[in-house]
Amino acid sequence: MQKSNIEPYTIDNYDKEQAYLRAKKRVKVLKGFYWHAFWYTLVNIFLITVVAINSNSTEFWQFSTFSTAFFWGIGIVFHAMGVFGKNLLFSKSWEEKKINQYMENENKQRK
Repeated sequence: MQKSNIEPYTIDNYDKEQAYLRAKKRVKVLKGFYWHAFWYTLVNIFLITVVAINSNSTEFWQFSTFSTAFFWGIGIVFHAMGVFGKNLLFSKSWEEKKINQYMENENKQRK
């Protein structure tokens, strides 16, 4: 008799499959953000270069030259917040590091 390669479907297999699907979704979201950032950089370098080549120095330093980068940049920030969370800068680990830093500074001052 030949042994079957199919494992019985257990809770452990279900948990592994769910973890895999969550990880796959997370990678897809990260990949989407990285592509967004790549195109943002590439397109804005191109646009600003074209304006720089075709204008004199006074025309270059106007808001219109950088408006696409500015407004699209706002979109990138919101996309990053959606991908990395609201606590991108001030996460729990950041809070803990700062608390420890202040506690250490206070201990040094008391000595």
